[in-house]
Amino acid sequence: MADELLTDQALAEMGKKGLLKQKDIEEAKRSRSDRGVRYIDFLLSTARITPQALLSFIGSYFNIPVVDPNTYIIHKEVLDLVPQKFAEKHRLVPLVLFGGTLTVATSNPLNVIVLDDLRAVCNLEMKAAFALPEAIDRAIEKLYVKGEVQPEKEEDFEELVKEVQDAKTVKKDTEIQVDDLARLAQETPVIKVTSLLIMEAIKRRASDLYVEPSENTLRCRVRVDGLLEEIKSPPKSMAPAIISRIKVMSMLDIAERRLPQDGRFRIRVQNRDVDFRVSVVPVSFGEKVSLRLLDKQTQVSELDKIGYYEDDLVKIKHSADKPHGMILATGPTGCGKTSTLYAILNYLHTPEKNITTVEDPVEYQVDGVNQVAIKENIGLTFAACLRSILRQDPDIIMVGEIRDFETIDIAIKAALTGHLVLSTIHTNDACGSITRMINMGVEPFLISSSVLAIISQRLVRRLCPNCKEPFKPEASMLKEIGLKDLPKGDGFFKAVGCDNCRNTGYSGRTAIEEILVLDIALRDAIMRNVTAEELKRLARKSGMRSLRECGVKKALGGETSLDEVLRITAPDEEEKPAKG
Repeated sequence: MADELLTDQALAEMGKKGLLKQKDIEEAKRSRSDRGVRYIDFLLSTARITPQALLSFIGSYFNIPVVDPNTYIIHKEVLDLVPQKFAEKHRLVPLVLFGGTLTVATSNPLNVIVLDDLRAVCNLEMKAAFALPEAIDRAIEKLYVKGEVQPEKEEDFEELVKEVQDAKTVKKDTEIQVDDLARLAQETPVIKVTSLLIMEAIKRRASDLYVEPSENTLRCRVRVDGLLEEIKSPPKSMAPAIISRIKVMSMLDIAERRLPQDGRFRIRVQNRDVDFRVSVVPVSFGEKVSLRLLDKQTQVSELDKIGYYEDDLVKIKHSADKPHGMILATGPTGCGKTSTLYAILNYLHTPEKNITTVEDPVEYQVDGVNQVAIKENIGLTFAACLRSILRQDPDIIMVGEIRDFETIDIAIKAALTGHLVLSTIHTNDACGSITRMINMGVEPFLISSSVLAIISQRLVRRLCPNCKEPFKPEASMLKEIGLKDLPKGDGFFKAVGCDNCRNTGYSGRTAIEEILVLDIALRDAIMRNVTAEELKRLARKSGMRSLRECGVKKALGGETSLDEVLRITAPDEEEKPAKG
């Protein structure tokens, strides 16, 4: 066995020293031969020798130090030298870095192949110490799984950049080889600079972090409340090292710089998990990296907390309580469609329900829900997954996105045969989704028979409660939002800016929505294949608020500003100014 430390000769020596009886040795050999159990695991699990006696023998017999990694204070920069996957796979933990030599605790210090691999990754000399397998497992659990990524001091950023440049660890992008990328990704200053960028995104409660190389600069930006903000960026010369570091964290191929790659990783910050969805795309001057932050603490997991009005919540819950049919969420990228579907799933989730999701990729893990990530490169598409899932008799199915006729066809048939189906589709408003499905080739009678409700939403920024000020709009602005005058007792507010909101005037986001619930009149209109505009007029007569109307109502309530509503929503058809 490649990972075995003790040999037959070592067992014999233990017998000579009186540490083992002959029957213990024979039983250990049978266990290894029959079941593949390592000698060390057999001896410890059957208590044929005490851990202390075993440690003492291994230290003297192999002339190597023996340690307990759980008694060491291991610094973060040392821990970052060895990726978690590598540590778990080879059962080792980094202990101390001194004078260009890294000391690691391992359950098999004689495995020179693993040590050579680690030497190549870290570009350091290796010194091995022996530790009991259970002690290493405890240390990995404590350090990697339960450990926290601590933010570096803000003032360290410039020093770290200077440290990288002074050490001449960066080269021109055209000169960098694969071996250089592997080394750069594991250098401590590069690890720290990358961590600082990530921590800045988390601190600002960003939804995305972008690392974008241009000809002479490296620009780093974060998306906060839907808008992009620039953050402190390292020099362009560090771009290959930072991008390689992110690739290593995401388990991507650092040697591949010609094709797009997708990955993900997770870090633990202040006792909470933050998932990162990573996309790397080759651009003119290197590679652009986009990181989507999926912070469970900021994720809205309850319908009541999304920001919907009570009457709209009643409509959604009433539709979700139906035993079968389809509920669609629609809107542009980043409007919160998937989060809304997750909130509906959490509302419906009980031990009696069999729930399965098909996503690209799985964004949030939900306990008790069967989640499938599609892989189109091997033929695992939305449609292929749906066919197989339907054979497993699910009660509720969530399809991440409807992209083609095959997927919508299977989803509608599932909704018609006793399943509740949730999905998203890219259209501008709720009524436009009906037209989109018809254009995809779905018969109107199938839409009329299967769709329960369509939710169209946007996310608008909330006004900062500490600095917002009353605001009286001009008559032209009132006309643009469909009002002749201000309602009595109501008023608008404007963004000002203060220290609490980083002088933006806004803090957080809330949803504005239009909920299209298909009643008899609307189903009849769909069967007649009326236009989206006519359908919207009928829906508004039935009580549906448009996105613009919902936004204006929230602005009147002081939740957001009119500027934000006008930025996010389009005017309703009858509000458009006449031509000429």
